[in-house]
Amino acid sequence: MTRRASIDAIRAFHARMMAAASGSADERLERIFALVPREAFVGPGPWQIMAGRGYIETPSADPAFLYQNVLVALDAAKGINNGEPYLHAALIGAAAPQPGETVVHVGAGTGYYTAILSMLVLRGGDVLAFEIEPTLAARARNNLDPFEGVTLVAGDATALPLPASDVIYVNAGVTAPPTAWLAALRPGGRLVFPWQANERTGLALSLTRSGAGFAAKPLLAARFIPCRGAADVGSCLRPPVPPRRGRCGPHG
Repeated sequence: MTRRASIDAIRAFHARMMAAASGSADERLERIFALVPREAFVGPGPWQIMAGRGYIETPSADPAFLYQNVLVALDAAKGINNGEPYLHAALIGAAAPQPGETVVHVGAGTGYYTAILSMLVLRGGDVLAFEIEPTLAARARNNLDPFEGVTLVAGDATALPLPASDVIYVNAGVTAPPTAWLAALRPGGRLVFPWQANERTGLALSLTRSGAGFAAKPLLAARFIPCRGAADVGSCLRPPVPPRRGRCGPHG
């Protein structure tokens, strides 16, 4: 009988698939996906994996089950999951975080994709991650403690001030991006978010700020749970909140 590959080999092959799925020429993506273990962010197994309209449980706590293109439940009762790796690889590839940049991550969950973003902006960059669910935010803060330049905020990214940003990466469904997010983008800054016009339609978009305004680019079909404060047009039209000094600085 052929022996099963080691978890390191499984993770390495998964990372190679993520690099291919990203559509990016950034050679760092494969290395970073190989370095960040998904099992460290989704809690102890066995895990609830989305299949069809519900969840099924993995046969064991073998992390090999996580290195597929699957949603893994973080809070099954609320329908909150660690998202599909192929989708996130493609969206992160489109956002193209670079060393030294400032990234805002809206909807961090327990921090898996936040960790990947943080490694892409090394050295000198920082990530401000928002998670509105208190239990998930506490888990994310603990999970992200070893990662350099990450600040986790347990709160509403549509109501709290944002720093001047090179990338705003949103993991919750948005009807229209809040004006505060657009105002926070630096020239050349990228806002990548799932636009959801209704309950059935979702399309990931990239908005890039230029001197003349914003250039929009459709990416791929994407569905996320609604973003509180950005899932109806009225809430999205609130004026930007001026940033308060010291609010968003990274920790070590």
